[in-house]
Amino acid sequence: MCGIVGAVSTANVVPVLVQGLQRLEYRGYDSCGVAVIQDGALRRSRSTARVAELREHIEQDDVQGLIGIAHTRWATHGAPAVANAHPHFSGDKIALVHNGIIENYEELRTELKAKGYVFESQTDTEVIAHLVHHLYDGDLFEAVQQTTRRLKGAYAIAVFCRDEPQRVVGAREGSPLILGLGGAAAGGANYLASDAMALAGVTDQIVYLEDGDVVDVQLGKHWIVARDASGEFRPVERAVRTVHAHSGAAELGPYRHYMQKEIFEQPRAIADTLEGVESITPELFGDGAYRIFKDVDRVLILACGTSYYSGSAAKYWLESIAKIPTSVEIASEYRYRDSVPDPKTLVVTISQSGETADTLAALKHARSLGMTHTLTICNVATSAMVRECELAYITRAGVEVGVASTKAFTTQLAGLFLLTLALAQVRGLLSEADEAAHLKAMRHLPSALQAVLALEPQVVAWAEAFARKENALFLGRGLHYPIALEGALKLKEISYIHAEAYPAGELKHGPLALVTAEMPVVTVAPHDALLEKLKSNMQEVRARGGQLYVFADADSRIESSEGVHVIRMPEHYGALSPILHVVPLQLLAYHTACARGTDVDKPRNLAKSVTVE
Repeated sequence: MCGIVGAVSTANVVPVLVQGLQRLEYRGYDSCGVAVIQDGALRRSRSTARVAELREHIEQDDVQGLIGIAHTRWATHGAPAVANAHPHFSGDKIALVHNGIIENYEELRTELKAKGYVFESQTDTEVIAHLVHHLYDGDLFEAVQQTTRRLKGAYAIAVFCRDEPQRVVGAREGSPLILGLGGAAAGGANYLASDAMALAGVTDQIVYLEDGDVVDVQLGKHWIVARDASGEFRPVERAVRTVHAHSGAAELGPYRHYMQKEIFEQPRAIADTLEGVESITPELFGDGAYRIFKDVDRVLILACGTSYYSGSAAKYWLESIAKIPTSVEIASEYRYRDSVPDPKTLVVTISQSGETADTLAALKHARSLGMTHTLTICNVATSAMVRECELAYITRAGVEVGVASTKAFTTQLAGLFLLTLALAQVRGLLSEADEAAHLKAMRHLPSALQAVLALEPQVVAWAEAFARKENALFLGRGLHYPIALEGALKLKEISYIHAEAYPAGELKHGPLALVTAEMPVVTVAPHDALLEKLKSNMQEVRARGGQLYVFADADSRIESSEGVHVIRMPEHYGALSPILHVVPLQLLAYHTACARGTDVDKPRNLAKSVTVE
């Protein structure tokens, strides 16, 4: 939910920067800041309060300038602090803001410390600022290009240098960044932002930058270069789009539907959700989390719809990694049945909006039974769910417009995996080596997701066949059974094809009676301990003439043949595999719905946030 705004102008840019931050407040944040060049020196104002208070500080301190950058940030590790707020400085020369997560920041931090750089924050962002400073040799544009060659992970950055007072440079990889063109009417002013909404009312001329782009923003002119397959930067042209203020296009950008946009935002959403997670600690979930985690010996997850399936996946993690008994309840059912309460239970609610009526009611019911240890995984920091629970982990998926949830689901899984690791640590089950391995895998998720999204053309071909069907089965085993459930739900929601999901071992206990050549059977096939069992289940389908559509890991030794269609996933991802395997299922539902001509973003009879019981 971080936000970036940057500007170069012939007039004071601070009002535009602050207004942009206010337009991005919907994302949620706990710190904000602005930096400018004023009287030949870097100046900044940062705050852990709201943007309105930041504006007051700026006015009191008379901060102004013709060039500047601004940022809103949601901290996910420890207490928010001014020292961790953006913009970050390197010496008295470089100012930088950043969205995303840098996977190799520890390696770079060690290298830069050895060169004499002093770090004043706990963020990975400060590494980028110092690296730009180290590589700067009179040309900021060139220094940023060199810097991006060293970065691994996802990022959108905006940076300026005291020695080049009419130049802001931006770069993106896996995290959105746009260029706004002010034109002659604005005196040649140009802008950068993470979301076109930030520039609503300032300019309607928007350039959507692509992964690998580096942009040089100056008065009345700009240059864009893109990194090619060989790693070299080449000049490129990007289309200028007219985006009317407050129109849907301001958020939709180059995508056909919001759902498609949100599917492709998942690398950025995961990176944002994990921003600042440098180690596994209960305090990721709020003050007092350690005491609460020590006092619980079981977990109860309450959720609805897609959030219920994320909780169902988390049950496998919690019981296998943290060794804590876990039950998952559909919130709308839980409050209406007799259950056996246990005060040593951690009640976990999951909700995108934080306003889901059934889940709120179930939470209150659990508390009324004496289960007072509560935690929510939620996408809206100001929601009722966050206010009602003792602890919270705020996912940072950003605004999700499409009714069929995509990026909210994968960020929920990321938050739940962190919860699993934190509980395992408190219970003495997470070694330092295991923690390091899990964190490394999580930091790589944005890059791994980008590779999965590259499978879209293959999924489109399958969708053409699915669009002519009226029924489908989805199969998964173990940890991936909830992913099969989610895949079936997505297809139902937006294509109106009847779809059901089963544990693959249950086929012969009933569902196999439905299998014919007209029944496509989607199979989630990671290379895990259940793979050989799953292959046997697949043979049961083929023996009845069923058509198999298999999402298989590269090393699963499942080959395409008559009646067996295979799309290979780029890599096996162990415990985090569900986060990758759900993405092609989202794409399959999306493209099938497009082929059938349904209203993808607003499917019939459904609403985004269910606030009535």
